[in-house]
Amino acid sequence: MKKFFKWLGIVLGGLLGLVLLILVGLSLSAGARLNRSYNIPADNITIPTDAESIAAGKHWVEALCIGCHHADLSGGPFLEAPFGYIDAANLTPGKGGAGSKFTDADWVRALRHGVDEAGHPLIVMPAQEFWHFSDQDLGEIVAYLKTLSPIDNETREPQFNFLGRALLAAGMFGSDIIPAEVIQHSQRPTAPLAGITVEYGEYLVNVSGCRSCHGKQLSGGKSADPSAIAAPNLTPGGELVAWEEADFVKALREGVAKSGHQLDPAQMPWEHYKNYSDDELKAVWIYLRSLPTLPTTTP
Repeated sequence: MKKFFKWLGIVLGGLLGLVLLILVGLSLSAGARLNRSYNIPADNITIPTDAESIAAGKHWVEALCIGCHHADLSGGPFLEAPFGYIDAANLTPGKGGAGSKFTDADWVRALRHGVDEAGHPLIVMPAQEFWHFSDQDLGEIVAYLKTLSPIDNETREPQFNFLGRALLAAGMFGSDIIPAEVIQHSQRPTAPLAGITVEYGEYLVNVSGCRSCHGKQLSGGKSADPSAIAAPNLTPGGELVAWEEADFVKALREGVAKSGHQLDPAQMPWEHYKNYSDDELKAVWIYLRSLPTLPTTTP
């Protein structure tokens, strides 16, 4: 019996050692990814200064950025978990803000390529979605960000502990947590003209990050956020088949579904999507109606 327990201890010790070695390897791999330096050439984008362009940039920022960076864009805690933490950056020119040090080229690299001014990858910042922005729209966004009033708020650099790095390397946070790794940096998609069209609706869906929760085909999915719930099927194969355009607009304006239940803004960020114009929401609606009828994908 003593011999059995001796060998059992040896086997268990070996297994624990193997697990530890795997975790160490995963942690080192994640560290290398987080510390990688990207050499992204400056995009040739004109940053406008006229009031109309700045207002257009403000519109985009209010529709897409305030959900993470807060209404005043001063940033703050975004994710707190046993494996680490992530703060949304302060975008203003105040103390600790990106606006106090970013050049025009830095803004473009951050928004389109997911890297900071030193070329290191940004975490969670949805550059893989903003990559779809046209030069004009992106230039207008930067133009508005440059007009922000300074707010002092020194946010923390993202921090993953040993467990967090191991989970990251194992793919537990999804493929988009380091957007610079998935972006086709040397390529550019075409951008359609603004209008109530299927093409422009698809453009809005792409830049708004709908696929990160609802799946690549919008047939249902789940974001990598551990607290996220399954997102519904947005194709005609899902519950939206019984909706009308007015139901969809109301849901994004007021956070109330056709069934009458309140949408949780922590799961469906309608509180900033409501800043889209009626025409923009109509474009998204007709795009969703144009999709093939797909069965609901279970995450």
